[in-house]
Amino acid sequence: MKEKSNNADTLGKIDRNILRILQKDGRISYTDLARQVGLSVTPCIERVKRMERSGHILGYSAELCPQKLAAGLVVFVQIRLNHTSQKNFEEFRSSVLDLENVQSCFLVSGNYDYLLKARVADMGAYRELLGNRILKLPAVQESTSYVVMEELKETMEIAISYSG
Repeated sequence: MKEKSNNADTLGKIDRNILRILQKDGRISYTDLARQVGLSVTPCIERVKRMERSGHILGYSAELCPQKLAAGLVVFVQIRLNHTSQKNFEEFRSSVLDLENVQSCFLVSGNYDYLLKARVADMGAYRELLGNRILKLPAVQESTSYVVMEELKETMEIAISYSG
């Protein structure tokens, strides 16, 4: 059975397998990766490089232990702006990008405008982040916080279907 041709939007079965493997182990050698997907090394490298150029692979990173780096407490914060104007959205967006303890920020629908995910050492550090940084961001009217008591699952992996 012949594999589909690849462009920026469609990936064949081998490319999808490469992505699955790289999500689990971004440091895998090209030799091991090629063996696992049934290719020789050179075509495997070419496929990886092509997916990097096309933007399917954005980069590689290390998974760190938050507890060992004083970032064991996870808090989700809902933010409501005082007025939902384009100017307020832009000012909030550019300001929140500078908060290094905030790992994720999403513009959401519903009763709040944004959902933040932050990692800090403890409740004292969170109180400082909330009171001295988050609530002082442009146009913030109010916030609601959810402190994570137990982390059951966290992943950055994307489910990759077998069909192209």
